[in-house]
Amino acid sequence: VFPAIGHAFQLSQTQFGLWSALAIHDTSSVVGASLQYGPQALEIGTTVKLARALWIVPVTFALSLWHPKTGDESGVRTKKPWFILGFLMMAAVVTWIPSLSPYGHIVETMARHALVLTLFLIGANLSRETLRAVGLRPFLQGLALWVVVAASTLLAINQGWIRA
Repeated sequence: VFPAIGHAFQLSQTQFGLWSALAIHDTSSVVGASLQYGPQALEIGTTVKLARALWIVPVTFALSLWHPKTGDESGVRTKKPWFILGFLMMAAVVTWIPSLSPYGHIVETMARHALVLTLFLIGANLSRETLRAVGLRPFLQGLALWVVVAASTLLAINQGWIRA
């Protein structure tokens, strides 16, 4: 739906990448939508979405200081987002050591292929049974919130309030 709306509003690839990164919640969906719109949209969308995801680290750390842990009786270990560290390390290596840039492109190509597979696997996990288990009211609430966020972000980009 997003690429069709982007074309209807004649968004540039930069505008579309920014809009998809801000208006779509799921990272794989941002990549999927911006990939269909164009290479620059993919680059902008992925970068902005990953930058948003990186804010999870300082916000979580600040919240943990503000609201200290009272004890975890469940024994469940917290998962750490190691992919963010890997992304930053690869970006730093390719940026600071130009001779490794060709290898960075190889990793990028492999990552794109893995991403397509991941998008398929994520998309295949949604079923009618899953939607029935969630229920109609939460589904409609999520859909309404998604429409409000997408529309307000599109308006802000078109008005020039948000720029890449």
